[in-house]
Amino acid sequence: MQIVSTDKAPAAIGPYSQAVISGGLVYTSGQIGIDPATGALAEGLEAQAEQVFKNLQALLAAAGTDIGRTVKTTVFIKDMGSFATVNEIYARYFTQPYPARSCVEAARLPKDVLIECELIAEL
Repeated sequence: MQIVSTDKAPAAIGPYSQAVISGGLVYTSGQIGIDPATGALAEGLEAQAEQVFKNLQALLAAAGTDIGRTVKTTVFIKDMGSFATVNEIYARYFTQPYPARSCVEAARLPKDVLIECELIAEL
């Protein structure tokens, strides 16, 4: 197991790693819409979603891979009513062949964010 760490994505806010490489795969921890340069949470769903996917890209780059090698994502959103908006932003980052995906409405997410996403990617 190899730990992935980068200052291009938000630091872990608990006892976990930003990402882990094992068995030829990268497993990211859930990313929220925090700008790693400022530590500030992006305002609004669209801005948070964009930052989430930028953070995931940064983690994958630090691991030596890219978002196009993603095999599975799990997206957590505060309100399933925002699914279409999240889907539109998601489609800017993931192209065919699309990774497998789960999308779950969560009553409450860390720091009361509107979206969180984790993924698994090939090296």
